[in-house]
Amino acid sequence: QVQLVESGGGLVQAGGSLRLSCAASGSIFSINAMGWYRQAPGKQRELVASITSGDSTTYTISVKGRFTISRDNAKNTVYLQMNSLKPEDTAVYYCNLAPRAFLSWGQGTQVTVSS
Repeated sequence: QVQLVESGGGLVQAGGSLRLSCAASGSIFSINAMGWYRQAPGKQRELVASITSGDSTTYTISVKGRFTISRDNAKNTVYLQMNSLKPEDTAVYYCNLAPRAFLSWGQGTQVTVSS
């Protein structure tokens, strides 16, 4: 019954940067792996980045080197720093447990990258 609230999305130009935040209502990040997912119109939701309880990170190939996932357990918050954004990154971004998204989905935050 943990609530997830994503924020930080917006409209940016190609090559720009954006920092997303995901706040949880409960202290779960210290013992669970978390991930950022995204869903573009007409496409399936995909996992783009994850961070384990041991701070090991993984990224999908398309964002590797451009995105950085991090977390602050004391604040029950996970972040996604997105640099060198491309139009193909346009999607609604969500956070959840990783690699299995067992929690209820939040509203997500819209990221739109214009060319």
